[in-house]
Amino acid sequence: MSLKDHREAIDRIDQEIVRLLNERTRHVLEIGAAKLKSGEEIYAPHRERAVLDRLCRLNDGPVTDDSLRAIYREIMSSALSLEKSLTIAYFGPEATFTHQAAVRRFGSSLNYLPLKTIADVFAEVARNGADYGVVPVENSTEGVVTNTLDMFVDSDLKIVSEIVLPIQHCLVGRGPRKAIRVLYSHPQALAQCRVWVANHLPNVEVIEASSTTRAAELAAENPKAAAIASSLAADRYKLRLLEADLQDNCANATRFLVLGRQYPPPTGNDRTSLIVSIADKVGALHRSLEPFRRFRINLTKIESRPSKRKAWAYFFFIDLDGHVTDAKVARALKCVEEHCSLVKVLGSYPKAG
Repeated sequence: MSLKDHREAIDRIDQEIVRLLNERTRHVLEIGAAKLKSGEEIYAPHRERAVLDRLCRLNDGPVTDDSLRAIYREIMSSALSLEKSLTIAYFGPEATFTHQAAVRRFGSSLNYLPLKTIADVFAEVARNGADYGVVPVENSTEGVVTNTLDMFVDSDLKIVSEIVLPIQHCLVGRGPRKAIRVLYSHPQALAQCRVWVANHLPNVEVIEASSTTRAAELAAENPKAAAIASSLAADRYKLRLLEADLQDNCANATRFLVLGRQYPPPTGNDRTSLIVSIADKVGALHRSLEPFRRFRINLTKIESRPSKRKAWAYFFFIDLDGHVTDAKVARALKCVEEHCSLVKVLGSYPKAG
């Protein structure tokens, strides 16, 4: 085929793609209208997961699975925006990693609302000012985000989805690297890059900022300053990318939670999160966890946090494999309730793909 033939073929294919996209969207809108009528949530992470997995099974290249998922993420985002004007609240200003995680999950067609604190995100979703919220919960290098865990104790919101985002920190600034005298960043980012900073910028003054985006903003004001931030923040403030991949752990990733009001039905590859509070007795924790062993349920995380209600009392945050509607999970939780003063399911949701 000649160049002209290839281009004409592409034009014909594009015409058919546009027709099929609109046909697909009309079906989505009909489904959305039925959901709104019955009181169901518009966003359905279980269905989204099934669609993306099916598309990857159908894919025979040369388009990669990651590219196919990204394309369909935007198709789904466009359809969601037509079904209902959804607002996604997230922690931090624009161009933070939480913002990136939110867009990665919901696409670019929806409304995004940056908020100053994690508590603000919970409050905005709880009062229906936002349809969903996105907050960080743990980093593979630095551990849990305690503010997020503590908010769940008194909140009625549910975890409806999770996002795992690889974190790639960059050194960004206006001037050359040799001119750097001040380094700005968020404490979490600094902690994840402490070895690199000690080896490459041992004599610079390190100043903590409220976010990596704010760090980039401060660095933009001073040619002798730099920031540890995302490449997105560098683009926003027109900073030079001086060094990429500063993180000490090459597998550095952060897990984010999507907050909503109803957790989705099971997919067969789910995670359940809960809080338990146990009696102050010898062996109480062992007895509380024993049902999970008995029913062969894998616990993927257990984290203790001090109760704000009583001195020296603790809550335990537990993540486990399975959905709360799975028979063995339901039986295990029923047994756990016999040994605990509180068992609160925070959500059952598809595992991050």
